Amino acid sequence: MVLVRLLVPSLFLMSLVESQPTQKKLPFSFGFIDCESKICLCLRYIIPLHYHLLLHPNLTSLRFTGSVQIQIDVQNNTNWVVLHSKGLQISKATIVDQNLAPPSDKVLPVLHNPSHEQIGIFSSRVLSSGQKYFLNIEFGAELSEGFYGFYKSTYRTSTGETRTLASTHFEPTSARMAFPCFDEPSFKANFSIRIRRSPEYISLSNMPVKTFEVNSGVLEDQFDASVKMSTYLVAFVVCDFKSVTARTSSGVQVSVYASPEKWPQTRYALEVAVKMLDFYEEYFNIHYPLPKQGALYLIAIPDFQSGAMENWGLTTYRETSLLFDPLTSTISDELWVTMVIGHELAHQWFGNLVTMEWWNDIWLNEGFARYMEYISVEATYPDLKVEEYLLDTCFSAVGHDSLNSSRPISSPAENPTQIKQMFDTVSYDKGACVLHMLRHFLTDDVFQRGIVRYLRKYSYRNAHNQDLWDSLANTCSEEDFISGKHCYSSSQASKNAVSEHMDLTAMMNTWILQKGVPLVTVTRKGPNLLLRQDRVGVGFDLFLWHIPLTYKTDASGTIHRHLMTTHTDSIHIGEEVSWVKVNTDMTGYYVVHYEDGGWDEMTKLLRENHTALSYKDRTQLIHNAFQLVTAGHLPLNKGLDLIGYLQLETHTVPLLQGLGYLEAFYRMIEKRNELEVISNLRRHILRFFRAVIDRQTWSDGGSVSERRLRSKLLSLACHLEDPRCLERARAIFADWLQSNGTLNLPTDVAETVFSVGAQDDRGWASLLHTYSIALSAAQKSQILFALTCSRDTKKLHRLLELGLEGKVIRSQDLSSLILMVARNPRGHHLAWNFVKKNWDTLVQKLVFELGSFCIRNIIIGTTGQFSSPDELAEVQSFFESIKEQASQLRASQVALDNVQKNVRWFQRNLETMRNWLNKTLQ
Repeated sequence: MVLVRLLVPSLFLMSLVESQPTQKKLPFSFGFIDCESKICLCLRYIIPLHYHLLLHPNLTSLRFTGSVQIQIDVQNNTNWVVLHSKGLQISKATIVDQNLAPPSDKVLPVLHNPSHEQIGIFSSRVLSSGQKYFLNIEFGAELSEGFYGFYKSTYRTSTGETRTLASTHFEPTSARMAFPCFDEPSFKANFSIRIRRSPEYISLSNMPVKTFEVNSGVLEDQFDASVKMSTYLVAFVVCDFKSVTARTSSGVQVSVYASPEKWPQTRYALEVAVKMLDFYEEYFNIHYPLPKQGALYLIAIPDFQSGAMENWGLTTYRETSLLFDPLTSTISDELWVTMVIGHELAHQWFGNLVTMEWWNDIWLNEGFARYMEYISVEATYPDLKVEEYLLDTCFSAVGHDSLNSSRPISSPAENPTQIKQMFDTVSYDKGACVLHMLRHFLTDDVFQRGIVRYLRKYSYRNAHNQDLWDSLANTCSEEDFISGKHCYSSSQASKNAVSEHMDLTAMMNTWILQKGVPLVTVTRKGPNLLLRQDRVGVGFDLFLWHIPLTYKTDASGTIHRHLMTTHTDSIHIGEEVSWVKVNTDMTGYYVVHYEDGGWDEMTKLLRENHTALSYKDRTQLIHNAFQLVTAGHLPLNKGLDLIGYLQLETHTVPLLQGLGYLEAFYRMIEKRNELEVISNLRRHILRFFRAVIDRQTWSDGGSVSERRLRSKLLSLACHLEDPRCLERARAIFADWLQSNGTLNLPTDVAETVFSVGAQDDRGWASLLHTYSIALSAAQKSQILFALTCSRDTKKLHRLLELGLEGKVIRSQDLSSLILMVARNPRGHHLAWNFVKKNWDTLVQKLVFELGSFCIRNIIIGTTGQFSSPDELAEVQSFFESIKEQASQLRASQVALDNVQKNVRWFQRNLETMRNWLNKTLQ
């Protein structure tokens, strides 16, 4: 795989197209021969040391010109410099030696390899191994229309004026769209950046800046030389934004930028960023890695495809991920902003200071940053109860990873489309949950010390999975783990480090190098607990994990530990134990199945004494039961019986978990038009949760957990056409209409109120108008969701067309819009047909790039609730019609797996659901 990526001589030769300025034609017989010979088109022959980059964007013509001088270190004699470039017009290329003397023709021929996004610059004189040279390239391009490279963004003021800015997004492979570079993470270098601009704008980049006047009307911002970093972390923005600024306790200046009218919404992000930076400096025991006089900038970009980006020193965000308006943002918005900032600031160490060697191990960046969200927010904002959301993250990972189309955490990725697809649930959520398991295996202190060793040892360098295990390993034995002793204690120092290290490596390789979720089947036999591990959704196969099992019994409050390294195992628990709960607090990434009446025991325990288990254990039991229903290991009625105890439940997390499954069943059956089942399920949900629904107030009072439950319950109750819910929502919406949209609704219920109000023509039109002028990104999100709840398919179609047009509804929100329409029973097939009809526009015109998470979400989201054989055939037919593209996308197989899973669910469970409801409602 490495040879294909780095050497590619024959592929490069086949598609070379010579570019200006030179007209000289090179003979293909010269240089473009087998890479085993002395002359090789190999990126590794050249190492970049320092980039001197000058850019001059014109925000009127929407073009930019630039020049780059790259100091290179030649590793082998060669005539060729091969580097990355995509969509750039190269006007001139020269090479000079350290004495600024040209070793070759003054203007060198440049050949393009578009399929590999590379250029080759030819020097007639050999560049000598061990010598350093300066490669000078002049270039230009249009600002990109998409969300990658150096691209155009706009925003509208309250007076209707449209203003333009230019911003960058380079991860994973788009720095090459802004300047010629060695665009791979292992090619770390220093960057000295200069940006020319008009005085009405400012520019930001990774480092502190000094400004000089070049000539009348043109200023040049000269940024300090950066630390060594990968190209994907370079960033620059030219805009007219305003900022708020504060300093951390160690003196780092933190500034948050937004468009002038949204500037007041930056205060919360500033507070969070300062707290987070203080926390990370202490937790990692490493000062913020940029120079002491440096700064950290956070900026809200109006057009931004992902949630945020960790560019070193200049983190960029979607507005909904950074801006917080106390009048319109919900408690969930507050948590989201806090977690996203925690994620991006964690990257300043994990990912920026130490970077994965190649994109196959992107989880070393993203899994860690996702997990550090929870550690950092729990430490800095305990009232947000972020630990309650970690369960959701792991449940999401298990659901995805249970499909056969899943992949190992560490997977091959060789081209830009494959690389983009690595940014998925597996890298982020499964990566975080495996780290959570590892942290509990090693203990908090050992885990923290190990990652500090990792960060210190590999600072400003690149690392592999093995480097992390090396940093964490050496003194932890299975005996100490099982006995509950503190791993890595000083008493362990004299033990055989190599064998223990190999044990940790062997253990973690089972989680990193193979896909899927372990299913641990538990059977009581006298005083013993019999264990068997398989793979969820597959049954017995050759997969084997080293599983750090934990369990509790009614006999004591102790958390027992056992390392399971074989397909079958047993644990002595004693005759006196009446129940055993495996995977305590779901610290382990595995699903547990209680065979031979075990689930009946769990159901009995929950009904008689549910507080004997923690809220996390209760929530995990609900999740595992319905995962097993989906996999065909447990009848649906057993899962429904299990959640019967929820009328006794007072903790919001298990309540939300059980409610979430019932809502998911309702929404899927609703789309099948099974009228009797839908009517009975609606009656059951409203009757079962009547008391807790009636306790909800239409306000913003209470704890974070209570507010989260309120939003969910009232939204579902109104969707289920509960008369009391609809009456209250309509009354509040009428007051909002009467105020001409100036009334500030309670944020917890605003989305529900808007959704009910959107059901008539006047309400829908008023909401669309408010959406078009709103300055709060949070409010726009609430209103857009409400607009997609209309039962009028003409209105839903209009929304989709507005999203494709990209003016009233920005292109960045199109993928979310499509999913929201698909969630509506009236928009279910409308959204899918829209995607099929406009597929070429969505992909070929680069609204979204082929491997992007937006395309993945569109494909999986629009098909996610298809559940009939006819729908499955329709999806298969469409993928066949775009076979060349679909074959490159893992998402197409995920979508098919999901539909097949849904088909099986209906075949197994629809009649069971019908019969269970009839019996329950008698």
